[in-house]
Amino acid sequence: MSQRELVILGTASQVPTKQRNHNGYLLRWDREGLLFDPGEGTQRQMSFAGVAASGITRICVTHFHGDHCFGLPGVLGRISLDGALHPVDIYFPASGEVFYERLVDSSAHNRQVELHPHPITDAGELPPPGAGFTLRAARLSHSVEAFGYRLDEPDSLRFIPERLRELGISGPVVGELQRRGAVEIGGRTVTLDEVSEARPGQSFAFVMDTRLCDGVHDLARGVDMLVIEATFTDTDEKLAVEYGHLTAGQAAQVAARAGVRTLVLTHYSQRYRTLDQHLADARAHFDGEIVIAEDLMRIPVPPRR
Repeated sequence: MSQRELVILGTASQVPTKQRNHNGYLLRWDREGLLFDPGEGTQRQMSFAGVAASGITRICVTHFHGDHCFGLPGVLGRISLDGALHPVDIYFPASGEVFYERLVDSSAHNRQVELHPHPITDAGELPPPGAGFTLRAARLSHSVEAFGYRLDEPDSLRFIPERLRELGISGPVVGELQRRGAVEIGGRTVTLDEVSEARPGQSFAFVMDTRLCDGVHDLARGVDMLVIEATFTDTDEKLAVEYGHLTAGQAAQVAARAGVRTLVLTHYSQRYRTLDQHLADARAHFDGEIVIAEDLMRIPVPPRR
């Protein structure tokens, strides 16, 4: 079975704590590995989590504040050191291209990995990816230019067993119907549409460092797993607005309005030693699955509907 899971490498915001490393999130999606916002220490956290840097195929940076990108040089060095032969696509806001260039050439090194940078100038679908899913970005509202990301698997069809039995379709004929789109059974033509229904593909969204804005809602709409910042509790909403962040309650309201299946909260301010209030604030608005992310946690993507 294909493996699709989120590995939490860090959950801190600007200041790491003894329990929380800086940001870092690895989405393992079949043969792809998408690393989001590698903060300082990401390479070491990957060792603790038991995931290989050579499995990273794409890196998505939401913005160029240090807690979201200082780990990039180490991760790229490790990918080269581990002898990865595949190219790595890197997505980031175009306005921060100077920071990207400084990070990837921040030291003397013998880079072996082939990098394909993709500066983002506006919302929309991103290249390439051609890997059984689409990847797109939406503009967020932070103190610097920032983008969130969404991955979508195409919808497919699944057979309805009851309809197949009613029409006497079984065995090799099922495969023929799938290939050709129609077969002759008992003197009549049976089409694929008569015995199948749409099966939604899986989806994943990553929203970090933002106030409430259209892009947040766009990325979250109907998604299976939403990873979203909850830097502050609801009592500190004024701070969230001032610094361009969300509260746990705001994140949960987004998830409820969007019809999210699994809500993953992360990116916590160092002012909170425990996260009980984050959960309480979120539960007041969202009755689906809530995960209060912790470092090194592994969260499976919800199975297809």
